[in-house]
Amino acid sequence: MLLAEIISVGTELLFGEIVDSNAAFLARELGERGVTLHRKTVLGDNLGRVSEGLALALSRADLVIVGGGLGPTDDDLTREAIAAVMQETPAEDPELLAWLRGLYEARGRVMPEGNRKQAWLIPSAEALPNPVGTAPGWFVRRQTEGGEKIIVALPGPPREMHKMWREQVLPRLPLPGRALVHTTIHTQGIGESNVAEILGELTRQANPSVATYFRKTGVDVRVAASADTEAEARALLAPVLDDVRGKLARWTWGEDGQTLAGAVGQRLAGRTLGVIEAGSAGALSLLLADEPAFHDAAVTQDHRRLITLGLTPVTLKEAGLVSEQAARELAAGAREHLASDVGLSVVLGVTGERAGQAYAALDTGTLQKTVTVNWPGDPEQVRERAAVAALGLAFRALAAGGEG
Repeated sequence: MLLAEIISVGTELLFGEIVDSNAAFLARELGERGVTLHRKTVLGDNLGRVSEGLALALSRADLVIVGGGLGPTDDDLTREAIAAVMQETPAEDPELLAWLRGLYEARGRVMPEGNRKQAWLIPSAEALPNPVGTAPGWFVRRQTEGGEKIIVALPGPPREMHKMWREQVLPRLPLPGRALVHTTIHTQGIGESNVAEILGELTRQANPSVATYFRKTGVDVRVAASADTEAEARALLAPVLDDVRGKLARWTWGEDGQTLAGAVGQRLAGRTLGVIEAGSAGALSLLLADEPAFHDAAVTQDHRRLITLGLTPVTLKEAGLVSEQAARELAAGAREHLASDVGLSVVLGVTGERAGQAYAALDTGTLQKTVTVNWPGDPEQVRERAAVAALGLAFRALAAGGEG
């Protein structure tokens, strides 16, 4: 078993000014290759703390991946920290320095002297080429009584890091011989605790493992199995996966890389979809933006505009805009006034006494369905929940070639 830790370096990450998407990417990459990730750590640009964190991670893990801190400025300290932990002195590598100078000269510029530190290496480090940036990575090997330890230093910009990881790091890693296979089932309309209750003992077994995760579009269930070969792992996975699928069939809308909007698009089966939104700031249209079936949308809270789209003055006066009847009328209006085969609407309140209350409706001309969401939260959460609830309603109500 190969044990790994990830250290993300950067004060901007520590303060939340930038979201650490690199660590999430690496965690997925490691998991897919059977590497056991025990910890993810975020450290600011401080030599002492980065060195201490690196030494501690190296004492526990076989593989330590450090992201960020490879730039040319004084607060880019990853190289210095690795050199300190390895008790080695960095020196300029002539080939790296020539490569760096060549990058600038090819663009008619003179390389700043500060960039020379990006040409440093220590004796135990191998430089990792960076074809889309100026920061080479490091692949460091350390021999211990317990075996070889590896430190990988990667640049912070995701475009550079992803390419270096796939092209330079993966071919060098002593990846586990065991195979890991997994499938993620997507659900909507059921809470995580309810999913865990339905799955029961399945969530407490080790291999295959069954784990639940809350996502914006609902609850995901990841079923994973490992074995000496892929065929053995898939054979181990199959019965448990079938069991989970059966238990959650009522709420399942897709698996793995599918999106909820894409699943709705498949259910439309060639029909076009029109959308009217009031109070959601276009959250539903944004989720649907890349779907070919998404025909047209009207995003407005202007009552006069909504009346031209199908909302009746009687409903507006007696029930209000945030009401089931308003959602029904606007779903019919989305179909009729936006010249679509199917109409979908969402109306919601984000402030005042109706904050957190939302209604979504779907209209096919022969079928009309609604759903209600009433859960407090900040405006962004309310809009997000309402948009996802509308997609969930559309998925459940529609069936390929007809209604269901």
